[in-house]
Amino acid sequence: MKILPLHPKISNYLKNRNLEKKFEKQIRFFEKNPFHPSLKTELLEPRNMRIWSFRIDRKYRAIFIFHEKDTVEIIDVNDHYQ
Repeated sequence: MKILPLHPKISNYLKNRNLEKKFEKQIRFFEKNPFHPSLKTELLEPRNMRIWSFRIDRKYRAIFIFHEKDTVEIIDVNDHYQ
């Protein structure tokens, strides 16, 4: 699984919330299996937009899209409950 480089704003968001280590741990799971149980990967509504998310921790999720079969772009990281 190839993950495109993060946008600098996403990297700063992770850094400012001390999520870098948690994010890296989840990315390792994601690279091996995007549907690993600890990620709780889900297709977001509306489903036809094909936007997915996976859990970083209980509060934060990474939002991503599949570009090609083996290429993913993380388009956002946010507070899941806002």
